[in-house]
Amino acid sequence: MFDAHVHIIDPRFPVVENHGYLPEPFTIADYRARTKGFGVDGGAVVTASYQGTDQNYLKAALEELGPSWVGVTQMELDTTDESILELDRAGVRAVRFNLRRSATDVKLLTKQALRAYELTGWHAEFYVDATLLLSLEPVFAKLPAVCIDHLGMSTRGLPYLLDLVDRGVRVKATGFGRTTIENVGDVLRKIHAVNPEALMFGTDLPGSRSRRVFRDSDIDIVADAVGDDFDKVMGGNARAWYRCDTPDGRC
Repeated sequence: MFDAHVHIIDPRFPVVENHGYLPEPFTIADYRARTKGFGVDGGAVVTASYQGTDQNYLKAALEELGPSWVGVTQMELDTTDESILELDRAGVRAVRFNLRRSATDVKLLTKQALRAYELTGWHAEFYVDATLLLSLEPVFAKLPAVCIDHLGMSTRGLPYLLDLVDRGVRVKATGFGRTTIENVGDVLRKIHAVNPEALMFGTDLPGSRSRRVFRDSDIDIVADAVGDDFDKVMGGNARAWYRCDTPDGRC
């Protein structure tokens, strides 16, 4: 398994209250204990809203986890080119835009995402409800590589999400208990039918603020939905997207 969406909350590093919420610690040791036996051999550590734009926690996590793991960061809009290149050397492979927890200037967002892509090849990840996807079309039309978190959160914008998938956008099969989707398996099947390369599974551990956190049975939902492409959705698709499909598994 390549776990494409994990949050590490290391108490050695500060977190910032967001919408009145502060998370409990969830360390690498906690993650390894929870996923023992799953065969996790890589993944993506994703910066959450309450971790702001401080990069120290992410660098420390990637150093401990090793070269088969990548980082997904949030950055200040005025982050320098050299800082982006430094993060790339540390294993960061994407920049995230959390549109559910913070306000963002769309023009500046687009500029930052394009600059990161041109410098390092990073893609842009969006935490956004699918109902807002159509309003972001001017952004998506300009960005060469885009990923949508948590199945787009709802089915209300599913037709447009499927259109994006048809144009090469990837979708994380994550946060099933975070969404308002009643039939997750049906949504997985529809996305997979449009592009078998699109879905990337992740546990979304520890599931902060989720109605329910990851369950082992979520893997069964994926298996039933994607059939013979199970291994691709559980690892192969994400490894290729995050550029970890090297002979030695290094990202």
